[in-house]
Amino acid sequence: MPLEFTDDPAAFLDATRDHLAADPVQTTVIATVTARYAAGTGSPAPYRWWVIARGDRGQVTGVGMRTAPFAPYPLYLLPMPDDAALELARVLHERGEVVSAVNGALPTARVVADETARLSGRTAVVDEHLRLFELGELVVPPAPVGRLRPATRADAELGRAWFRAFGTDAAEQAGREGTHAMEEFSLEMITARIDDGLIWLWEDETGTPVHLTAANLPANGVTRIGPVYTPREQRGRGFASRAVAEVSRGYLEQGIRCCLFTDQANPTSNRIYQVIGYEPVVDMVSLLVE
Repeated sequence: MPLEFTDDPAAFLDATRDHLAADPVQTTVIATVTARYAAGTGSPAPYRWWVIARGDRGQVTGVGMRTAPFAPYPLYLLPMPDDAALELARVLHERGEVVSAVNGALPTARVVADETARLSGRTAVVDEHLRLFELGELVVPPAPVGRLRPATRADAELGRAWFRAFGTDAAEQAGREGTHAMEEFSLEMITARIDDGLIWLWEDETGTPVHLTAANLPANGVTRIGPVYTPREQRGRGFASRAVAEVSRGYLEQGIRCCLFTDQANPTSNRIYQVIGYEPVVDMVSLLVE
């Protein structure tokens, strides 16, 4: 099963365009992250490569990448044949590249993690069960007090603080110790997202921000909502449900499909998104190789 590696994001997008577009919801992460690198706005990372699995006729049968700028620098893999997944684990082991985490679609992520563990005398364990949802028929809930507005540059510091807080609070809500591993966003990165119209704040009747909903630039007609963050003292008032619904409606009106990820261990987020019309598409996983 041939594997092609490249460190050129534009070349990867050219080679996989039809494959990514065939299932733009499941491929949303690879499509948006790679597009940022192709545009020169991707985050610096110790590893930066993409891989393409091809079938006997040269057709693309699977894709993956390693671009995460945060430890333990996980692979991110989408479905590929098991023999390609096994070969990927073996190639990385042979070239001495330490893999301590594998994220992505099942069963591919599990096959790579298990083979990596076998080759290195370690054990693959589940860190987080994820679920990808796509918006079906939108149900807009009643509005709480206040209003949703686009973030401005004056909100950049608050936005960065809430992006950071999301990692800690997401783990807590799922009943896990530690934090949710995610990219460390600089003020410049938050400002760029604000300039691109990708961050919204719900402010209460006094004009005080009480919630943040963000999104990613659309790729292949799909946008990915997140992070979604409400400070602890403001939760349970409907801010997240209404904000995500309003942001989603704005994209739908542009003809753009909406998706988002949830942690399966977090009953609150899984419930509120389904209430407003998000439907499960595929289960994914984050694995550690220890």
